[in-house]
Amino acid sequence: MPERIISLICNPNNPALSDVREKVDKTLRALDLFVQHSRELADNVAWEARVDTQTTQGNGYTDEQIREAIIAAIGGAPIDVNLLPSDLSNGIRRKDLLVADMDSTIIEQECIDEIADFAGIKSEVADITKRTMRGELDLETSLRKRVGLLKGLSSSVLQKIVDERLTLTPGAQTLSATMKANGARLVLASSGFTFFTDRIAKKVGFHEAHSNTLGIANDKLTGEINGPIYGGADKARTLLSVRDALSIAPESTMAVGDGANDLVMIAEANTGVAFRAKPAVAKAADCNINHGDLTGLLFLQGYALSEFHGALNLE
Repeated sequence: MPERIISLICNPNNPALSDVREKVDKTLRALDLFVQHSRELADNVAWEARVDTQTTQGNGYTDEQIREAIIAAIGGAPIDVNLLPSDLSNGIRRKDLLVADMDSTIIEQECIDEIADFAGIKSEVADITKRTMRGELDLETSLRKRVGLLKGLSSSVLQKIVDERLTLTPGAQTLSATMKANGARLVLASSGFTFFTDRIAKKVGFHEAHSNTLGIANDKLTGEINGPIYGGADKARTLLSVRDALSIAPESTMAVGDGANDLVMIAEANTGVAFRAKPAVAKAADCNINHGDLTGLLFLQGYALSEFHGALNLE
């Protein structure tokens, strides 16, 4: 019979599983689903169960039907509910390659909006950023327009942003350290800028970073991007090229992002994760993390808290 893993994850700062576990168990019994095995990954924070999606009466449920039934049962509890293929049928659950977006994913900010703040045009640029992330504007036109508005700004503000504005998303360093300790390759793929991605990759512990290069001349931003735009299709190509270069199985890849230019990359990965994402991305992804932090990606891979390199909320 078809098997799935039901994953429940909440934010470590707002543990809520103990309040809903009885409701979830009752829902699975009402659906007549056989639970083969269940386990706590982190007390009151993450739990999973392997179930047959076909009932004892021979009826079947789709993943979405099961997910919606559980969400209805737990009401408005701040818990991410995801269904994944069983690690028995999927072959490889723990991933050997993670490709991640940076802005609003590995870090909590949008770097171009922070640069615009120094130029006194943050609201104008941030509005364009939001429309782009929702998929309302194409990336190349949008990015060139936003960067053009920054022409003449002192390049010294870039380091100030790194030092004073950028914060890691909770769980980023624990995610990186744990996957690296298990042999995974970690890649930042961003439509942002190398000045930031190089530094964040080093700080978080990613192996490599790919992004765009801001034009700088005479210590000022030129308002241009050097070279072609690194966009959504390029992110997907990065995933495929790293995967093939390292002979990583397609089933052992994961991608995470939040915006429209992450859609192709998410589709190419075996497990595509939408992290606090825009609606179009959330709908297209295999899994959604809206309440948990980045350690949710470890729980999705079946890591228990006892296997983490680093702690919950290390940051």
